[in-house]
Amino acid sequence: MKKIIVGITGASGSCYAIRLIEVLLERGIEVHAVVTESGLRVLDYECGITAEELARRVTVLYPNADVGAAIASGSFRMDAMIVVPCSMKTAGAIAHGVTDDLLSRAADVTLKEGRRLLLVPRETPMHEIHLENLLRLARAGVIVMPAAPGFYHRPKTLDDLVDMMAGKILDRLGIEAELYTRWR
Repeated sequence: MKKIIVGITGASGSCYAIRLIEVLLERGIEVHAVVTESGLRVLDYECGITAEELARRVTVLYPNADVGAAIASGSFRMDAMIVVPCSMKTAGAIAHGVTDDLLSRAADVTLKEGRRLLLVPRETPMHEIHLENLLRLARAGVIVMPAAPGFYHRPKTLDDLVDMMAGKILDRLGIEAELYTRWR
């Protein structure tokens, strides 16, 4: 892996994205990020991280309104895209090919180019439309990983739960990171 796009939406769970970005960068992977407007608000509220701070933490931060940015093109070489957390609004847009912002366009391009797309929805409860959209995405080849950390590793802190989820995402990307104790 050399280049990964991380999309952050307004669903709760920004801490998962921040931890994932930290680990990717530690492993020398370029992180190209895009954040929705509501994602920026939640990121600041939950983590105290502003857009300016996030820009210092990633390789490139693209404005979500810039649908002409590099990551909107199939010719942009990248290995995978993760949307974490993924709001039901964004999941619905991707499921139905509605690409009215950079995040949904980049996800659409990831799908059309046959690259790995992982969505980490953080919503509960889900109603039938949410579930149908996620099923539609899974059938299209998207990896749907609800933000549902396990407890068999006996977490003692919130960081332990965040690390487990980040570790599971990295597992699906084939990136080594021992962030949690595996079941033996």
